[in-house]
Amino acid sequence: MDDPEFVADCRTRLGLDLLSGTWTGVVLWTLKDGPLRPRELQDRIGGISHKVLTETLRRLEHNGMVVRRRYAEAPPRVEYELTGPGRGMLEPLSALGRWTERYAADVLDAQERAAGEGALSGP
Repeated sequence: MDDPEFVADCRTRLGLDLLSGTWTGVVLWTLKDGPLRPRELQDRIGGISHKVLTETLRRLEHNGMVVRRRYAEAPPRVEYELTGPGRGMLEPLSALGRWTERYAADVLDAQERAAGEGALSGP
């Protein structure tokens, strides 16, 4: 008998896990046009703290989605650039963006209804 296939073992989970961070997709998308320094990334993204950006970049580097390049200059310069797998994530991010454009209002309406119903039912 063949080993059963478990949905929990689906490799698609890898992609979902990689994108699970709040800022991951935003950072990847911001790097789509080429390498950027951390400050440039932070300025283009807006609303992300230096700490969270650093953590996100480290996680992306750890997973092989971006490469960090350090230049021996004074002062030292660091840039981040998408790798092949990082570039490959742009297509699903674009599809997710199209989905969001189409369904965001529906999702937000459902969230408002659920919040209203929760407030009405009370303890």
